[in-house]
Amino acid sequence: MSQPPPPPNQPPQQPGFGPPQEPSEPQTPAPPAPATPPTPPAQPPQQPPAGPDLNKAPQPQPGYGYPQAPGTPPPAAPPTPPQGPGYGYPQQQPPAGYGYPAQQPGPYGQPGPYGQPQQPGPYGQQPPYGYAQPTVPMQAQAGQPGGGRKVNAQVAIIVSAVVAIALIVGGGVWYANSSGKDDDKQTTAEGGDTKGGEGDGKEGGSGDGGATTGEAEEKAPAATGSKVLFQVPSPKVPKGVTTISIAGSWLTDSVYAKSGLSEITGYDRKSGTKKWTLDLPGPVCAATPHVTEGNKTAIVHKPAMPSKTDPQACTEVAVVDLAAGSKVWTKTAKSGTMPVSFNNVTIGGGTVAAGSTSGGAAWDLATGDERWAPKTSDSCYDAGYGGGAKLVAVRKCGSYDQRQLHIQNVDPKTGDVLAEYKMDEGIEYAAVVSTDPLVVAADVGDSAGDGSGISDFFSIDNKTGKLRARLSAPGDEFAARCDAIYKVENCTGVTVGNDRLYIATEEHDSGGDSYSQTNEVVAFDLATGKQTGQRADAGENYEIFPLRMDGPDVIAYKRPPYDKGGQVVSIDGESFKETILMENPSTEAVRDVESRMSPDYSEIQFGQGGLYMSSVYASDFTSREKEYSVIAFGTE
Repeated sequence: MSQPPPPPNQPPQQPGFGPPQEPSEPQTPAPPAPATPPTPPAQPPQQPPAGPDLNKAPQPQPGYGYPQAPGTPPPAAPPTPPQGPGYGYPQQQPPAGYGYPAQQPGPYGQPGPYGQPQQPGPYGQQPPYGYAQPTVPMQAQAGQPGGGRKVNAQVAIIVSAVVAIALIVGGGVWYANSSGKDDDKQTTAEGGDTKGGEGDGKEGGSGDGGATTGEAEEKAPAATGSKVLFQVPSPKVPKGVTTISIAGSWLTDSVYAKSGLSEITGYDRKSGTKKWTLDLPGPVCAATPHVTEGNKTAIVHKPAMPSKTDPQACTEVAVVDLAAGSKVWTKTAKSGTMPVSFNNVTIGGGTVAAGSTSGGAAWDLATGDERWAPKTSDSCYDAGYGGGAKLVAVRKCGSYDQRQLHIQNVDPKTGDVLAEYKMDEGIEYAAVVSTDPLVVAADVGDSAGDGSGISDFFSIDNKTGKLRARLSAPGDEFAARCDAIYKVENCTGVTVGNDRLYIATEEHDSGGDSYSQTNEVVAFDLATGKQTGQRADAGENYEIFPLRMDGPDVIAYKRPPYDKGGQVVSIDGESFKETILMENPSTEAVRDVESRMSPDYSEIQFGQGGLYMSSVYASDFTSREKEYSVIAFGTE
């Protein structure tokens, strides 16, 4: 099979800046192409790196972050092209394209010229490289060679520099001014209807980092080798539009649901047969990973399909019934006379809450009645919310050069602040990793340095708002990522349970005479901030990513070497013993599709013996006949 032509190797030029525009998702070109993978050196290193110090105590608390003054030009992208994957990757493998390697702007955080922040595409990422995937044999079995390996993290660093010029104003309203005073009055609510039910059960689902409850449900099958259950072709974008968000995927007992261009489709989990299709007027911009026990979830979508002249704003908040394939309700909100364009949405305590730089809003999950609106002022606004077991607001106060984040546990019915932790001034963004126990991630002092958006985790007491512990997680040692700028809940490579934080380390040399790479999942105690000493190894040329908790155990995905299929494993929460739950086919056609679904830049769901991997973008960057937005594997 001939190889596709490489994508452009220069970052796109951004459009000129002007006055704040209504938030929308502009058409962003593809990021730079990965370079040819390096050839292993002729001689092995004398003392290969041994990887991160997994027993190192937390570092002393760094100083305050250094906010940039408005108008400071963003840093230019590094002149050197991104390097290829680690050693052991075949020289003639096609570059990994469809995995969306753009990462949130993370450490920069400056507005563009004239101090007018701009908005990047959905999920805070640039569009994918856009290589198409070959057709996958539907009954391919595990055990045959083929496939490819991922692009290394340097791609994300370069793209981050490009994306950093695109910070959002949103809705034409910017609540932070130069007063620098906190007039938040210890409340995030202002009016609103406080009546309404509790919803229909416990929020959870994929992505929930909440407190550990119950026993593990995922059991190893008699035969762990999987087969391809089904695949979904990537939708074709309209003429004149380069990239459209297809964010959002959910798993219920009977349905795997996935967003398309302007619809959500429910597929039979085993056969891939369409069970229902919910038509939407425009694309899904943001989606919560939480699903209630009654199979409800929440999305933000556009009111119409974007065009070259009208990209549309993300103004519509909706609740979707994943069992019936129907929309329960749709609501909008205004800031003054302007409709709010939302960046994120979540569910907690029977409330749907959506946020952005224009502020937020909250509605009753069951009825759609407005429960409360965040109290806005000239110096504070709710940037976003974390949901699940509780509802947590990330509230920004102060002027741009004196920013302070308030992490608030709020009453889902009224929006009243139950407990609050004020972060150090100068920390611009924070992501909610878990609401119970409460854990947030931040890049303190822009010190992560790798575009991950994380240098430290903060364990906070939900009842008192006091800091329990601060966990140092340097970006050069740990591989978790958070898009704290736009998607407050969007973190990968980390999960929370057993009052511990489980996080992936960065890849490093395996040691010895081989040139293989590997990494680990390690645990931090949320009470002390120290590592517990537990570690689960990925294995030679595998890379392991924690996905979610399963009772007291950790479910993790292992990104494989070029000649094998990926694995899903269960890590015992106490012994850290690994149990293989699934091993995917290693045929070249299957590996070519799986390798494009990078855990950092795709959506991965696992449950009841099924693994579902999906893209968050559809684009017109294609050089092959077939490319896929979903690939599903099963062992039964």
